[in-house]
Amino acid sequence: MSRTPVKPEPPILPPPAAAVPAKSKRRRNGLVYLVIGLCLVTLVLVVVFKKRTPPVTVQTEKVARRNLTEVVVANGKIQPVIQVPISAEVSGEITELPVKEGQFVHKGDLLLKIKPDFYVAALNQSKAAYESSLNGQTTAQATLEKAEADYKRNRELFDRKLISEADYIGFKTGRDIAKAQLNSSVHQVEMAQASVASAEEQLAKTTIVSPIEGTVSRLKSQVGERVLGTVQNAGTEIMTIADLNEMETRVDIGEMDVVLIQPGQKVRLEVDAFKDKKFPGTVTQIANSSKASGLTASAYTSSQSQEATKFEVRIHINEKEFFRPGMSVTAEIETRYRTNALTVPLASVTTRPPKPPEKKAGSATNNASAATNAVRGSTNNVSTSSTNAVAADKKSKDSMPKLSEVVFVLEGDHVKMAPVKIGICDDNYWEITDGLAEGQEIVVGGYRAISRDLADGKKVKKGVAEADTNSK
Repeated sequence: MSRTPVKPEPPILPPPAAAVPAKSKRRRNGLVYLVIGLCLVTLVLVVVFKKRTPPVTVQTEKVARRNLTEVVVANGKIQPVIQVPISAEVSGEITELPVKEGQFVHKGDLLLKIKPDFYVAALNQSKAAYESSLNGQTTAQATLEKAEADYKRNRELFDRKLISEADYIGFKTGRDIAKAQLNSSVHQVEMAQASVASAEEQLAKTTIVSPIEGTVSRLKSQVGERVLGTVQNAGTEIMTIADLNEMETRVDIGEMDVVLIQPGQKVRLEVDAFKDKKFPGTVTQIANSSKASGLTASAYTSSQSQEATKFEVRIHINEKEFFRPGMSVTAEIETRYRTNALTVPLASVTTRPPKPPEKKAGSATNNASAATNAVRGSTNNVSTSSTNAVAADKKSKDSMPKLSEVVFVLEGDHVKMAPVKIGICDDNYWEITDGLAEGQEIVVGGYRAISRDLADGKKVKKGVAEADTNSK
């Protein structure tokens, strides 16, 4: 039997999708575009607000007129106006020291004695030499008288031709020798007499009396101590006598301020030991040379590398008080005065580079032409170009803008940078000689805003300083 072939069944296809309406497609695209647009707007707003800085919070004050007194402040020590260091002029052991530190002594009072045994022996020796020289002078005088008599007698004999010429010359020479011996003995007597005076002076120096009326402010030696004294060099300093009724302050002033100091200027003195009182004083003396000028070359170089140049200024204390030598003091010297001066607070003045000059039209073309000519010149002559480059570099350094003093003036919601010229100052205010007018409102705080944040045209707002806000 033959089989009939089976036909394959056709595949079953899914029904066709329904067609999307055109209106729904447009709505979807619009939503996508809207989201993208919102993202772009948000990004732009973020960038804009990020670049936009808030106004700087400042404090202001108006320019006013005040009286100013400029002072120079210096530190120093209190010292007596008159003080005499007592040093030994002869060497020896101290045998008597009847005074104590702090004791008051009158002029001529005994201060100390040095063991005189050696100097007594030296005086006796000088006196013996003096007596011996006197005896020698007497002997020389007698010898001269005898030689003179022999000469006269033999001269008569020579005139009668009774003695030879050689004998006559011998008697004449003997007389001349006797005269010379007498003159020598006279000078020996003078030398011996001077030696006695010197020995007496050395012996007298073993007793030291007070040269002035004052107080023993310092005592460095004791009984039994040996002291050194020489004529050429200063001997051992034993004590110091000072007149404590007249005291002065000695302060060191820098070379920048010493030119402002003049004798007679008023001074306010604050002594550390008297904290609640200030003493009036007057400048009496200003050193003509610095403290380092008397040093050797090596010591001067070492001193210069360690500290600034200082000049000593002496100030007389007008009031009497129980001051002690060496007390620390702070002096405020009134140097210059201004009455009814235009003033601003110290904190309001700062420094800024000057404004750059406005560039004129065609300056860029001229600069480019100059640069081209410079390049051509350097190609023609290398050495000349190198010299010009060095000169130009030096000129550029010299022509660098210097910082100038400025004040920020409030104008509405922003500030204007105003260059000013300053004069003297006191503890709180600067004198303004040019650049501001009375009544103008200026920025006086805070410190960071004035020193760094503010610039010409910067927006500001009035407010309390951050430190004050935090404290509240």
